[in-house]
Amino acid sequence: MKTLALVLLAASGANIARIKQTLFIPDPLPGLETRVHGRFDAAPGVMAERVTYATQFGLRVPAIVYSPKPRPALKLPALVIVNGHGGDKYSWYAFHSGIQYARGGAVVLTYDPIGEGERNSERKSGTRAHDRIEQPEELGRRMGGLMITDVMQAVSYLASRPDVDRTRIAAAGYSMGSFVLSLACAVELRLRACVLAGGGNLDGPGEYWDRSKPMCQGIPYRSLSFLGDRAAEIYRLHARRGATLIFNGLEDTVVAIPTHGPDFFADLKRRSGAAFEYEFVSGASHRPYFVTRPVALWLERHLDFPNWTSADIEALPETHISEWARLNGVPMDRLYATEDREGGTRALGDDVPGLSREALSVFQPDEWEREKERLVYESWLNEARARLAK
Repeated sequence: MKTLALVLLAASGANIARIKQTLFIPDPLPGLETRVHGRFDAAPGVMAERVTYATQFGLRVPAIVYSPKPRPALKLPALVIVNGHGGDKYSWYAFHSGIQYARGGAVVLTYDPIGEGERNSERKSGTRAHDRIEQPEELGRRMGGLMITDVMQAVSYLASRPDVDRTRIAAAGYSMGSFVLSLACAVELRLRACVLAGGGNLDGPGEYWDRSKPMCQGIPYRSLSFLGDRAAEIYRLHARRGATLIFNGLEDTVVAIPTHGPDFFADLKRRSGAAFEYEFVSGASHRPYFVTRPVALWLERHLDFPNWTSADIEALPETHISEWARLNGVPMDRLYATEDREGGTRALGDDVPGLSREALSVFQPDEWEREKERLVYESWLNEARARLAK
């Protein structure tokens, strides 16, 4: 039995190494070269920091990092938020999560995915700039690897902070972010817990994820066919790292949950032999469920928030997001602002302010112009093209 366990462990290690190689994830990771660009009070009891740190090719990731104020004496758990398509650190669920979990006693990092926010050449959000198909397909593999690298660099940043307990770092992703994390949480062994919201239903050849957005999802996922039963092996790798929760609305047609529901996940769990958990909400569609009470309770069990107990979370009020957004002037993506999607979300807490775009920007406009070439998607694409395999 001991020999078999060692063989399986070696096979898992080999698969992790091959995933990294296939997606051009740098090993070792780049040095962080962290810079703090300012601080502000995000909400009563919450401090926010404007930071940047390095990713592939010497480019930089702009992020907002939320933490409790005053800080507890003990080291804190931490959480990385990974956005969906068109989302970034300006998205309502990014700063809502940051503020609410910081109140619970966590350090929360939100950042701009490549091509969005301050990593967009026009400094815009909701552009989906990286969705434009670029040839050859290797660029799609590299795009998937960049998005995973960004997550791993976020983990490195949090682990480097003196106020963070590096054994209690988690990540939560929504939609595209759930796909990015499904792979990142298979290769990033420093993550204690992983939440996949609006996704996680990794399927087989020619099915939903193979046919999804090519550059950031379809091409990277198809490139992992060497794993055999990709979904089962990916979740076996998750089990090696720690806990995983997959959380979906039963009516989520965005990621095909009506055909990838409870029976699909039961079979996936059987095939993988992994102990991941999955839950569904009836009558609901595509939402960032990590802002809701059930996921907060799950994270509390795995991270032990210093300012919250499970009873505290159960007692917190909820906010109807479409109404909150209207009253606070918070923009929402019109594709997802409907009641069955994000607009109908019942988020934890009832006193999160609507933060302005100015507050959530790392750079002033003139500073951004000076730093632009080290931030934007086009700079990454040019560097990636220069490194194409011969």
